[in-house]
Amino acid sequence: MSVIIARSGVAAAIFVVSAQGALADLSAQDVWADWKAYLTSTGYTVSGTEAVSGSTLTVSDVSMVMPIPEEDGSGTVSFPEIQFVENGDGTVNVLLPAEFPLGFKFSGEGESFAGKLIYAHDGAPMKVSGDAESMKYDYTSSKVTMTLDELTADGEAVPADVANVEIVMNDVATQTVMKIAGARNYDQALTASSLSYDMGFNDPESNGTGSFKGALQGLSFTGTSTVPANLEGPDMAALLRAGFAFDGTFSFTGGNGAVSGADGSENFAMESNSQGGSIAVAMDRQHMTYDVSQIGTNVNISGSEIPFPLALSMAETGFKLMMPLAKSEEEQDFALGITLRDFAVPDMLWGMVDPTGQLPHDPATVVLDLAGKGKVLFDLFDPEAMEAVESGDEQPGELNALTVKQLQVSAAGAELTGTGSFTFNNEDLVSFDGMPAPSGEADLKLTGANTLIDKLIGMGLMSDSDAMGARMMMGMLAVPGEGEDTLTSKIAISEDGQIHANGQRIK
Repeated sequence: MSVIIARSGVAAAIFVVSAQGALADLSAQDVWADWKAYLTSTGYTVSGTEAVSGSTLTVSDVSMVMPIPEEDGSGTVSFPEIQFVENGDGTVNVLLPAEFPLGFKFSGEGESFAGKLIYAHDGAPMKVSGDAESMKYDYTSSKVTMTLDELTADGEAVPADVANVEIVMNDVATQTVMKIAGARNYDQALTASSLSYDMGFNDPESNGTGSFKGALQGLSFTGTSTVPANLEGPDMAALLRAGFAFDGTFSFTGGNGAVSGADGSENFAMESNSQGGSIAVAMDRQHMTYDVSQIGTNVNISGSEIPFPLALSMAETGFKLMMPLAKSEEEQDFALGITLRDFAVPDMLWGMVDPTGQLPHDPATVVLDLAGKGKVLFDLFDPEAMEAVESGDEQPGELNALTVKQLQVSAAGAELTGTGSFTFNNEDLVSFDGMPAPSGEADLKLTGANTLIDKLIGMGLMSDSDAMGARMMMGMLAVPGEGEDTLTSKIAISEDGQIHANGQRIK
Protein backbone atom coordinates (compact mmCIF):
# COMPACT_ATOMS: atom_id res chain seq x y z
CA MET A 1 0.00 0.00 0.00
CA SER A 2 2.82 2.42 0.85
CA VAL A 3 4.50 1.88 -2.51
CA ILE A 4 1.23 2.43 -4.37
CA ILE A 5 0.61 5.75 -2.62
CA ALA A 6 4.23 6.85 -2.95
CA ARG A 7 4.81 5.95 -6.58
CA SER A 8 1.88 4.58 -8.55
CA GLY A 9 0.78 6.10 -11.81
CA VAL A 10 -2.33 7.54 -10.23
CA ALA A 11 -0.22 9.10 -7.48
CA ALA A 12 1.99 10.62 -10.16
CA ALA A 13 -1.04 12.00 -12.00
CA ILE A 14 -3.36 12.99 -9.17
CA PHE A 15 -1.84 12.67 -5.72
CA VAL A 16 1.55 14.31 -6.25
CA VAL A 17 1.60 16.35 -3.09
CA SER A 18 2.88 19.26 -1.14
CA ALA A 19 3.41 20.89 2.26
CA GLN A 20 1.55 23.39 4.31
CA GLY A 21 3.11 26.71 5.17
CA ALA A 22 2.59 30.40 4.86
CA LEU A 23 1.05 31.13 1.47
CA ALA A 24 3.62 32.57 -0.92
CA ASP A 25 3.84 33.07 -4.66
CA LEU A 26 4.11 29.95 -6.77
CA SER A 27 4.80 29.95 -10.49
CA ALA A 28 3.61 27.41 -13.01
CA GLN A 29 7.22 26.49 -13.67
CA ASP A 30 7.78 25.87 -9.94
CA VAL A 31 5.02 23.25 -9.86
CA TRP A 32 6.07 21.49 -13.07
CA ALA A 33 9.73 21.48 -11.98
CA ASP A 34 8.74 19.89 -8.69
CA TRP A 35 6.72 17.20 -10.48
CA LYS A 36 9.72 16.32 -12.62
CA ALA A 37 12.13 16.33 -9.67
CA TYR A 38 9.90 14.11 -7.58
CA LEU A 39 9.08 11.62 -10.34
CA THR A 40 12.64 11.23 -11.62
CA SER A 41 13.90 10.76 -8.05
CA THR A 42 11.51 7.81 -7.60
CA GLY A 43 12.48 6.04 -10.82
CA TYR A 44 10.25 7.57 -13.49
CA THR A 45 11.48 8.76 -16.89
CA VAL A 46 9.59 11.98 -17.62
CA SER A 47 9.31 13.72 -20.98
CA GLY A 48 7.13 16.43 -22.52
CA THR A 49 7.18 19.54 -24.69
CA GLU A 50 6.86 22.83 -22.79
CA ALA A 51 5.26 26.03 -24.10
CA VAL A 52 4.42 29.24 -22.22
CA SER A 53 1.61 31.59 -23.15
CA GLY A 54 0.92 34.40 -20.73
CA SER A 55 0.29 32.90 -17.29
CA THR A 56 -0.16 29.34 -18.61
CA LEU A 57 2.51 26.66 -18.99
CA THR A 58 1.34 23.89 -21.32
CA VAL A 59 3.27 20.61 -21.39
CA SER A 60 2.30 18.48 -24.40
CA ASP A 61 2.84 14.79 -25.17
CA VAL A 62 3.64 14.03 -21.55
CA SER A 63 4.97 10.55 -20.77
CA MET A 64 5.86 9.14 -17.35
CA VAL A 65 7.40 5.66 -17.46
CA MET A 66 8.55 3.62 -14.48
CA PRO A 67 10.23 0.19 -14.56
CA ILE A 68 8.62 -2.37 -12.27
CA PRO A 69 11.10 -3.86 -9.77
CA GLU A 70 11.95 -7.55 -10.16
CA GLU A 71 9.73 -7.71 -13.26
CA ASP A 72 10.43 -7.31 -16.95
CA GLY A 73 7.83 -4.63 -17.39
CA SER A 74 6.84 -1.03 -16.87
CA GLY A 75 3.98 1.27 -16.01
CA THR A 76 3.21 4.32 -18.12
CA VAL A 77 1.08 7.43 -17.58
CA SER A 78 0.45 9.51 -20.71
CA PHE A 79 -1.24 12.89 -21.19
CA PRO A 80 -1.95 14.72 -24.46
CA GLU A 81 -1.21 17.81 -22.40
CA ILE A 82 -1.15 19.24 -18.87
CA GLN A 83 -1.74 22.92 -18.18
CA PHE A 84 -0.29 24.79 -15.21
CA VAL A 85 -2.23 28.06 -14.86
CA GLU A 86 -1.12 30.87 -12.55
CA ASN A 87 -4.20 32.30 -10.83
CA GLY A 88 -2.70 35.71 -10.02
CA ASP A 89 -2.97 35.23 -6.26
CA GLY A 90 0.16 33.12 -5.76
CA THR A 91 -1.61 29.83 -6.46
CA VAL A 92 -1.50 27.55 -9.50
CA ASN A 93 -4.24 25.39 -11.03
CA VAL A 94 -3.18 22.10 -12.60
CA LEU A 95 -5.53 21.04 -15.38
CA LEU A 96 -5.44 17.39 -16.38
CA PRO A 97 -7.40 16.00 -19.35
CA ALA A 98 -10.85 14.68 -18.52
CA GLU A 99 -9.56 11.28 -19.71
CA PHE A 100 -6.04 9.93 -19.98
CA PRO A 101 -4.47 6.46 -20.28
CA LEU A 102 -2.53 4.44 -17.70
CA GLY A 103 -0.49 1.80 -19.53
CA PHE A 104 1.25 -1.34 -18.29
CA LYS A 105 3.24 -4.20 -19.76
CA PHE A 106 4.90 -7.31 -18.34
CA SER A 107 6.89 -10.20 -19.73
CA GLY A 108 8.58 -13.24 -18.28
CA GLU A 109 8.86 -17.01 -18.56
CA GLY A 110 8.02 -16.85 -22.27
CA GLU A 111 4.77 -14.93 -21.77
CA SER A 112 3.85 -11.29 -22.04
CA PHE A 113 0.81 -9.10 -21.64
CA ALA A 114 0.09 -5.41 -21.87
CA GLY A 115 -2.89 -3.14 -21.52
CA LYS A 116 -4.31 0.28 -20.93
CA LEU A 117 -6.64 1.69 -18.29
CA ILE A 118 -8.58 4.90 -18.93
CA TYR A 119 -8.67 7.31 -15.99
CA ALA A 120 -11.58 9.76 -16.17
CA HIS A 121 -12.74 12.57 -13.89
CA ASP A 122 -14.93 15.65 -14.10
CA GLY A 123 -12.04 17.87 -15.22
CA ALA A 124 -11.86 19.93 -12.03
CA PRO A 125 -8.40 21.44 -11.44
CA MET A 126 -5.98 20.73 -8.65
CA LYS A 127 -5.15 23.91 -6.77
CA VAL A 128 -1.56 24.29 -5.59
CA SER A 129 -0.59 26.81 -2.94
CA GLY A 130 2.47 27.55 -0.83
CA ASP A 131 5.99 28.07 -2.14
CA ALA A 132 8.67 26.07 -3.95
CA GLU A 133 9.66 24.17 -0.80
CA SER A 134 6.24 23.90 0.77
CA MET A 135 3.23 23.07 -1.40
CA LYS A 136 -0.35 22.03 -0.72
CA TYR A 137 -2.53 20.29 -3.33
CA ASP A 138 -6.33 20.39 -3.06
CA TYR A 139 -8.45 18.36 -5.46
CA THR A 140 -12.12 17.41 -5.70
CA SER A 141 -14.08 15.47 -8.31
CA SER A 142 -17.70 14.45 -8.37
CA LYS A 143 -16.72 11.17 -10.05
CA VAL A 144 -13.51 9.30 -10.84
CA THR A 145 -13.43 6.12 -12.92
CA MET A 146 -10.82 3.67 -14.13
CA THR A 147 -11.83 1.34 -16.95
CA LEU A 148 -9.90 -1.36 -18.80
CA ASP A 149 -9.64 -0.21 -22.40
CA GLU A 150 -7.10 -2.53 -24.03
CA LEU A 151 -5.50 -5.86 -23.18
CA THR A 152 -3.09 -7.99 -25.18
CA ALA A 153 -1.53 -11.37 -24.39
CA ASP A 154 1.60 -12.48 -26.25
CA GLY A 155 1.00 -9.72 -28.75
CA GLU A 156 -2.59 -10.70 -29.57
CA ALA A 157 -5.56 -8.50 -28.66
CA VAL A 158 -7.89 -9.91 -26.03
CA PRO A 159 -11.58 -9.38 -26.98
CA ALA A 160 -13.47 -6.90 -24.85
CA ASP A 161 -15.96 -9.54 -23.67
CA VAL A 162 -13.17 -11.73 -22.26
CA ALA A 163 -12.04 -9.35 -19.50
CA ASN A 164 -13.56 -6.24 -17.93
CA VAL A 165 -12.46 -3.89 -15.15
CA GLU A 166 -14.31 -0.81 -13.91
CA ILE A 167 -13.68 1.09 -10.69
CA VAL A 168 -15.80 4.13 -9.77
CA MET A 169 -15.35 6.60 -6.90
CA ASN A 170 -17.92 9.30 -6.14
CA ASP A 171 -17.55 12.67 -4.39
CA VAL A 172 -13.77 12.44 -4.13
CA ALA A 173 -11.82 15.03 -2.13
CA THR A 174 -8.10 14.91 -1.47
CA GLN A 175 -5.63 17.16 0.26
CA THR A 176 -1.92 16.51 0.40
CA VAL A 177 0.58 18.62 2.24
CA MET A 178 4.30 18.32 1.44
CA LYS A 179 7.54 19.78 2.68
CA ILE A 180 10.91 19.46 1.02
CA ALA A 181 13.83 19.40 3.44
CA GLY A 182 16.19 16.85 1.92
CA ALA A 183 13.52 14.17 2.05
CA ARG A 184 9.91 14.86 1.08
CA ASN A 185 7.40 14.64 3.93
CA TYR A 186 3.75 14.12 3.06
CA ASP A 187 0.54 14.47 5.04
CA GLN A 188 -2.37 13.05 3.03
CA ALA A 189 -6.14 12.82 3.40
CA LEU A 190 -8.83 11.43 1.12
CA THR A 191 -12.59 11.03 1.39
CA ALA A 192 -15.16 9.55 -0.99
CA SER A 193 -18.84 8.86 -0.53
CA SER A 194 -18.56 5.49 -2.28
CA LEU A 195 -16.36 3.18 -4.31
CA SER A 196 -17.67 0.41 -6.55
CA TYR A 197 -15.85 -2.20 -8.60
CA ASP A 198 -16.89 -4.60 -11.34
CA MET A 199 -14.31 -7.04 -12.67
CA GLY A 200 -14.72 -10.28 -14.56
CA PHE A 201 -13.36 -12.68 -17.11
CA ASN A 202 -14.76 -15.14 -19.61
CA ASP A 203 -12.39 -17.79 -21.01
CA PRO A 204 -13.75 -18.85 -24.41
CA GLU A 205 -11.49 -21.91 -24.55
CA SER A 206 -12.51 -23.50 -21.25
CA ASN A 207 -15.89 -21.78 -20.82
CA GLY A 208 -14.67 -20.71 -17.39
CA THR A 209 -16.08 -17.46 -16.00
CA GLY A 210 -15.41 -15.32 -12.98
CA SER A 211 -16.98 -12.18 -11.54
CA PHE A 212 -15.93 -9.82 -8.74
CA LYS A 213 -18.35 -7.04 -7.83
CA GLY A 214 -18.83 -4.88 -4.79
CA ALA A 215 -19.03 -1.47 -3.20
CA LEU A 216 -17.76 0.43 -0.17
CA GLN A 217 -19.42 3.43 1.46
CA GLY A 218 -18.05 6.29 3.52
CA LEU A 219 -14.40 5.92 2.55
CA SER A 220 -11.64 7.88 4.24
CA PHE A 221 -7.87 7.74 4.34
CA THR A 222 -5.30 9.63 6.39
CA GLY A 223 -1.59 9.04 6.32
CA THR A 224 1.91 10.41 6.49
CA SER A 225 4.96 9.35 4.54
CA THR A 226 8.60 10.23 4.02
CA VAL A 227 10.15 9.75 0.59
CA PRO A 228 13.96 10.11 0.55
CA ALA A 229 15.71 12.18 -2.09
CA ASN A 230 18.16 10.97 -4.73
CA LEU A 231 16.92 7.40 -4.97
CA GLU A 232 18.77 5.13 -7.37
CA GLY A 233 15.73 3.06 -8.30
CA PRO A 234 12.26 2.00 -7.20
CA ASP A 235 13.08 -1.13 -5.21
CA MET A 236 11.75 -1.48 -1.66
CA ALA A 237 15.07 -2.43 -0.06
CA ALA A 238 16.71 0.75 -1.42
CA LEU A 239 13.72 2.85 -0.35
CA LEU A 240 13.84 1.58 3.23
CA ARG A 241 17.61 1.94 3.52
CA ALA A 242 17.32 5.54 2.35
CA GLY A 243 14.69 6.38 4.97
CA PHE A 244 11.30 5.68 3.39
CA ALA A 245 8.48 5.54 5.96
CA PHE A 246 4.71 5.31 5.77
CA ASP A 247 1.86 5.33 8.28
CA GLY A 248 -1.73 5.33 7.04
CA THR A 249 -5.25 4.20 7.90
CA PHE A 250 -8.05 3.44 5.44
CA SER A 251 -11.59 3.06 6.80
CA PHE A 252 -15.13 2.60 5.49
CA THR A 253 -18.58 2.69 7.06
CA GLY A 254 -20.13 -0.21 5.15
CA GLY A 255 -19.64 -2.51 2.21
CA ASN A 256 -20.83 -5.46 0.20
CA GLY A 257 -19.27 -7.81 -2.33
CA ALA A 258 -20.04 -10.77 -4.55
CA VAL A 259 -17.66 -13.33 -6.04
CA SER A 260 -18.77 -16.03 -8.45
CA GLY A 261 -17.16 -18.45 -10.84
CA ALA A 262 -17.92 -21.41 -13.04
CA ASP A 263 -15.80 -24.02 -14.77
CA GLY A 264 -17.83 -26.52 -16.71
CA SER A 265 -20.29 -28.17 -14.35
CA GLU A 266 -18.61 -26.73 -11.24
CA ASN A 267 -19.65 -23.39 -9.81
CA PHE A 268 -19.08 -21.26 -6.74
CA ALA A 269 -20.64 -18.07 -5.36
CA MET A 270 -20.08 -15.95 -2.27
CA GLU A 271 -21.83 -12.78 -1.14
CA SER A 272 -20.85 -10.69 1.87
CA ASN A 273 -21.66 -7.44 3.60
CA SER A 274 -20.39 -5.60 6.64
CA GLN A 275 -21.08 -2.54 8.76
CA GLY A 276 -17.61 -1.11 8.27
CA GLY A 277 -13.96 -1.66 9.00
CA SER A 278 -10.45 -0.32 8.74
CA ILE A 279 -6.98 -1.21 7.50
CA ALA A 280 -3.94 0.39 9.11
CA VAL A 281 -0.43 -0.07 7.71
CA ALA A 282 2.86 1.40 8.90
CA MET A 283 6.36 0.69 7.65
CA ASP A 284 9.88 1.98 8.08
CA ARG A 285 13.34 0.47 7.89
CA GLN A 286 12.95 -1.32 11.22
CA HIS A 287 9.33 -2.43 11.49
CA MET A 288 6.11 -3.13 9.68
CA THR A 289 2.67 -3.14 11.31
CA TYR A 290 -0.61 -4.30 9.84
CA ASP A 291 -3.98 -4.04 11.57
CA VAL A 292 -7.25 -4.92 9.84
CA SER A 293 -10.70 -5.15 11.43
CA GLN A 294 -14.32 -5.44 10.36
CA ILE A 295 -17.63 -5.43 12.20
CA GLY A 296 -21.06 -6.89 11.51
CA THR A 297 -19.97 -9.25 8.74
CA ASN A 298 -22.37 -11.64 7.01
CA VAL A 299 -21.28 -14.20 4.42
CA ASN A 300 -23.41 -16.45 2.19
CA ILE A 301 -21.67 -19.27 0.30
CA SER A 302 -23.03 -21.72 -2.26
CA GLY A 303 -21.57 -23.97 -4.92
CA SER A 304 -21.70 -27.28 -6.68
CA GLU A 305 -19.31 -28.83 -4.12
CA ILE A 306 -21.31 -27.50 -1.14
CA PRO A 307 -24.31 -29.64 -0.15
CA PHE A 308 -26.43 -26.66 0.96
CA PRO A 309 -25.99 -22.86 1.13
CA LEU A 310 -24.03 -21.61 4.13
CA ALA A 311 -24.91 -18.40 5.97
CA LEU A 312 -22.22 -17.24 8.39
CA SER A 313 -22.08 -14.15 10.58
CA MET A 314 -19.36 -12.54 12.70
CA ALA A 315 -19.80 -9.61 15.07
CA GLU A 316 -16.10 -8.72 14.80
CA THR A 317 -13.10 -10.01 12.89
CA GLY A 318 -9.57 -8.76 13.13
CA PHE A 319 -5.95 -9.50 12.44
CA LYS A 320 -2.90 -7.54 13.53
CA LEU A 321 0.79 -8.06 13.00
CA MET A 322 3.88 -6.14 14.03
CA MET A 323 7.20 -7.52 12.90
CA PRO A 324 10.79 -6.27 12.61
CA LEU A 325 12.24 -6.01 9.09
CA ALA A 326 15.93 -5.24 9.59
CA LYS A 327 18.78 -7.41 10.79
CA SER A 328 19.83 -6.52 14.33
CA GLU A 329 21.75 -8.06 17.20
CA GLU A 330 19.45 -6.18 19.55
CA GLU A 331 16.06 -7.49 20.65
CA GLN A 332 13.11 -6.07 18.74
CA ASP A 333 9.39 -6.05 19.48
CA PHE A 334 6.82 -8.13 17.62
CA ALA A 335 3.09 -8.77 18.05
CA LEU A 336 0.35 -10.97 16.62
CA GLY A 337 -3.37 -10.81 17.19
CA ILE A 338 -6.40 -12.69 15.86
CA THR A 339 -10.03 -11.91 16.68
CA LEU A 340 -13.11 -13.85 15.64
CA ARG A 341 -15.91 -12.73 17.92
CA ASP A 342 -19.44 -14.16 17.97
CA PHE A 343 -18.98 -16.41 14.95
CA ALA A 344 -22.35 -18.03 14.17
CA VAL A 345 -23.17 -20.84 11.76
CA PRO A 346 -26.65 -21.85 10.52
CA ASP A 347 -28.80 -24.35 12.43
CA MET A 348 -28.75 -26.60 9.36
CA LEU A 349 -25.01 -27.05 9.88
CA TRP A 350 -25.45 -27.59 13.60
CA GLY A 351 -28.05 -30.22 12.77
CA MET A 352 -25.42 -32.37 11.06
CA VAL A 353 -23.41 -32.74 14.30
CA ASP A 354 -26.11 -32.12 16.90
CA PRO A 355 -29.48 -33.19 15.45
CA THR A 356 -31.16 -33.43 18.89
CA GLY A 357 -29.96 -30.01 20.05
CA GLN A 358 -28.02 -31.16 23.10
CA LEU A 359 -25.24 -28.59 22.69
CA PRO A 360 -25.61 -24.83 23.13
CA HIS A 361 -25.62 -23.24 19.68
CA ASP A 362 -24.28 -19.92 20.91
CA PRO A 363 -21.83 -18.11 18.61
CA ALA A 364 -18.19 -19.05 19.07
CA THR A 365 -15.35 -16.67 19.90
CA VAL A 366 -11.59 -16.95 19.37
CA VAL A 367 -9.28 -14.17 20.59
CA LEU A 368 -5.49 -14.42 20.72
CA ASP A 369 -3.26 -11.44 21.54
CA LEU A 370 0.50 -12.07 21.62
CA ALA A 371 3.48 -9.76 22.12
CA GLY A 372 7.14 -10.58 22.35
CA LYS A 373 10.77 -9.80 21.70
CA GLY A 374 13.17 -11.43 19.28
CA LYS A 375 16.16 -10.96 17.04
CA VAL A 376 15.97 -10.90 13.26
CA LEU A 377 19.25 -12.19 11.82
CA PHE A 378 18.68 -11.14 8.20
CA ASP A 379 17.07 -8.28 6.25
CA LEU A 380 13.66 -9.38 5.00
CA PHE A 381 13.98 -7.32 1.80
CA ASP A 382 17.44 -8.66 0.95
CA PRO A 383 16.88 -11.34 -1.75
CA GLU A 384 20.27 -13.02 -1.14
CA ALA A 385 19.70 -13.21 2.61
CA MET A 386 16.17 -14.56 2.08
CA GLU A 387 17.49 -17.25 -0.24
CA ALA A 388 20.12 -18.26 2.34
CA VAL A 389 17.43 -18.58 5.03
CA GLU A 390 15.13 -20.61 2.77
CA SER A 391 17.98 -22.99 1.90
CA GLY A 392 18.83 -23.46 5.57
CA ASP A 393 22.27 -21.86 5.33
CA GLU A 394 21.31 -19.04 7.71
CA GLN A 395 19.12 -18.86 10.81
CA PRO A 396 16.18 -16.46 10.45
CA GLY A 397 16.24 -15.23 14.04
CA GLU A 398 15.76 -15.89 17.72
CA LEU A 399 12.69 -15.88 19.96
CA ASN A 400 13.60 -14.22 23.26
CA ALA A 401 10.31 -13.51 25.02
CA LEU A 402 6.59 -14.13 24.53
CA THR A 403 3.62 -12.69 26.41
CA VAL A 404 0.09 -14.02 26.03
CA LYS A 405 -1.87 -10.85 26.72
CA GLN A 406 -5.22 -12.53 26.08
CA LEU A 407 -6.44 -15.99 25.18
CA GLN A 408 -10.15 -16.70 24.82
CA VAL A 409 -11.76 -19.68 23.12
CA SER A 410 -15.47 -20.30 23.66
CA ALA A 411 -17.77 -22.73 21.85
CA ALA A 412 -20.55 -25.21 22.59
CA GLY A 413 -20.91 -24.01 26.19
CA ALA A 414 -17.23 -24.28 27.19
CA GLU A 415 -14.70 -21.50 27.50
CA LEU A 416 -10.92 -21.37 27.93
CA THR A 417 -9.24 -18.10 28.98
CA GLY A 418 -5.68 -17.34 29.98
CA THR A 419 -2.63 -15.10 30.17
CA GLY A 420 1.06 -15.86 30.42
CA SER A 421 4.62 -14.65 30.02
CA PHE A 422 7.76 -16.59 29.05
CA THR A 423 11.39 -15.97 28.19
CA PHE A 424 13.50 -18.30 26.02
CA ASN A 425 17.09 -19.49 26.34
CA ASN A 426 18.43 -19.86 22.80
CA GLU A 427 21.62 -21.50 24.10
CA ASP A 428 19.62 -24.46 25.44
CA LEU A 429 18.18 -26.42 22.51
CA VAL A 430 18.30 -29.78 24.31
CA SER A 431 15.81 -29.57 27.17
CA PHE A 432 12.82 -29.16 24.86
CA ASP A 433 13.89 -31.17 21.78
CA GLY A 434 15.43 -28.43 19.65
CA MET A 435 13.21 -25.61 20.88
CA PRO A 436 14.79 -22.75 22.88
CA ALA A 437 14.16 -23.58 26.55
CA PRO A 438 11.26 -21.50 27.97
CA SER A 439 10.80 -20.23 31.50
CA GLY A 440 7.81 -18.40 32.93
CA GLU A 441 4.20 -18.83 34.01
CA ALA A 442 0.72 -19.09 32.49
CA ASP A 443 -2.64 -18.81 34.23
CA LEU A 444 -5.55 -20.67 32.62
CA LYS A 445 -9.26 -21.00 33.39
CA LEU A 446 -11.60 -23.57 31.86
CA THR A 447 -15.37 -23.56 32.40
CA GLY A 448 -18.02 -25.96 31.15
CA ALA A 449 -15.56 -28.68 30.07
CA ASN A 450 -17.04 -31.57 32.07
CA THR A 451 -20.57 -30.66 30.98
CA LEU A 452 -19.45 -30.60 27.36
CA ILE A 453 -17.74 -33.99 27.72
CA ASP A 454 -20.93 -35.51 29.20
CA LYS A 455 -22.97 -34.20 26.26
CA LEU A 456 -20.45 -35.47 23.70
CA ILE A 457 -20.63 -38.92 25.29
CA GLY A 458 -24.44 -38.83 25.17
CA MET A 459 -24.31 -37.84 21.49
CA GLY A 460 -21.92 -40.69 20.67
CA LEU A 461 -19.17 -38.30 19.55
CA MET A 462 -16.81 -39.30 22.38
CA SER A 463 -16.20 -42.71 23.95
CA ASP A 464 -16.07 -43.34 27.68
CA SER A 465 -12.37 -44.22 27.47
CA ASP A 466 -11.55 -41.00 25.60
CA ALA A 467 -13.52 -39.02 28.15
CA MET A 468 -11.67 -40.73 30.99
CA GLY A 469 -8.34 -39.82 29.46
CA ALA A 470 -9.39 -36.20 29.00
CA ARG A 471 -10.59 -35.95 32.59
CA MET A 472 -7.40 -37.52 33.93
CA MET A 473 -5.37 -34.96 32.00
CA MET A 474 -7.47 -32.09 33.38
CA GLY A 475 -7.04 -33.55 36.87
CA MET A 476 -3.26 -33.52 36.48
CA LEU A 477 -3.04 -29.97 35.17
CA ALA A 478 -5.93 -28.16 36.88
CA VAL A 479 -7.68 -27.70 40.22
CA PRO A 480 -11.34 -26.80 40.92
CA GLY A 481 -12.02 -23.08 40.73
CA GLU A 482 -14.82 -20.85 41.92
CA GLY A 483 -18.16 -21.69 40.39
CA GLU A 484 -19.67 -24.88 39.04
CA ASP A 485 -17.70 -26.85 36.44
CA THR A 486 -14.72 -24.49 36.64
CA LEU A 487 -11.05 -25.46 36.57
CA THR A 488 -7.99 -23.24 36.99
CA SER A 489 -4.35 -23.96 36.37
CA LYS A 490 -1.04 -22.19 36.93
CA ILE A 491 1.65 -23.70 34.71
CA ALA A 492 5.20 -22.71 35.68
CA ILE A 493 8.40 -23.59 33.82
CA SER A 494 11.65 -22.96 35.68
CA GLU A 495 15.00 -22.05 34.11
CA ASP A 496 16.33 -25.57 34.82
CA GLY A 497 13.53 -27.11 32.72
CA GLN A 498 11.16 -28.21 35.50
CA ILE A 499 7.42 -27.89 34.83
CA HIS A 500 4.95 -27.42 37.67
CA ALA A 501 1.14 -27.38 37.52
CA ASN A 502 -0.43 -25.65 40.51
CA GLY A 503 2.77 -26.23 42.51
CA GLN A 504 3.04 -29.93 41.67
CA ARG A 505 5.98 -31.01 39.55
CA ILE A 506 4.99 -32.86 36.37
CA LYS A 507 8.39 -32.77 34.64
